[in-house]
Amino acid sequence: MRRAGLFVVTLAVLAPVAACSSSEKPPAGQPQAATAAPSASPTVAEPGHPFTGLPADTMRPVLAVKIENTAAGKPQMGLKSADIVYIEQVEAGLTRLMVIFSSKIPAKVGPVRSARISDLHIAPMFGKPAFAYSGAQTKMLPHIAEASLFDVSDSRAPGAYFRQPGRYAPYNLFANTRQLIKAAPKATKAKDVGFTFGDAPESGGVDKKRMTVRWPAARFDFIWSEAKQQWLIWQDGKKNMAAEGGQLSAPTVVVQYVKTVRSEFHDKNQSYTPLVQTVGKGDAFVLRDGKAYKAKWSRASEEEGTVYTTPEGEPMNFAPGQVWVALAAKKPVVP
Repeated sequence: MRRAGLFVVTLAVLAPVAACSSSEKPPAGQPQAATAAPSASPTVAEPGHPFTGLPADTMRPVLAVKIENTAAGKPQMGLKSADIVYIEQVEAGLTRLMVIFSSKIPAKVGPVRSARISDLHIAPMFGKPAFAYSGAQTKMLPHIAEASLFDVSDSRAPGAYFRQPGRYAPYNLFANTRQLIKAAPKATKAKDVGFTFGDAPESGGVDKKRMTVRWPAARFDFIWSEAKQQWLIWQDGKKNMAAEGGQLSAPTVVVQYVKTVRSEFHDKNQSYTPLVQTVGKGDAFVLRDGKAYKAKWSRASEEEGTVYTTPEGEPMNFAPGQVWVALAAKKPVVP
């Protein structure tokens, strides 16, 4: 199967699975899979967007946004329109999101929070994207200045940011995406980042209706919904809801096991900032169509994309649509 933009793909219809409805509350903090009669997914015709595999006539600039991911900042705004959502570990074992927009760009995004060193190692995969964030440690500022990105933070593009009524600081800082992109007119347009889209492998998938991914102080559950043909997203035992309404979900979730080490940075409480190493190679699981597939990932350099393959070395195709990438360690790294 060739990369996005060069193929036609039809998703397979899955057999129904016995489980509880997605509207039911999971027992004892354990979410359960949703059920419904399966329906055929639409045929995806070329050209496909390199981030989603969905039809795209033009390639727009890439906007990366650092978004809060604790209960205090929820519900987040704009995630439903994202192409790719990265979950990264930060201080104290918590997580924060680096969200990639290009094919669809919402009017507003947030809450926008501060940058981390791991972001600067992910960004070059997208060329030189516009990067929206709110603040960073002083000694990290030179690293940001040298990174492969256009800085559209609240200090560089203050007119793009506003305080959202009904929320409290620092979880009320949101941004107008049109102004963010206007502040980075030379931002790289979407290009191949290593993803391939198409039919799932004929073998190797294991029926999987729920997968849990843990960090020291955060837990995500990805629950397969036969009705939506997507993975419903839960965090810390609660539905991960969107500010626009409805529960967040995605047709493809990648659990990418990465080496996570202490960086030279730490917060005011002396909790060290983890450095998530996304260059190299390792193991992964790709969740799609109600199955989990063992996979391998590799990224030769920061300027290159991340390639996902089956254990046999064949392309590990994603289901067309939004992709969530959980950057996790096999053994959670203690902050």
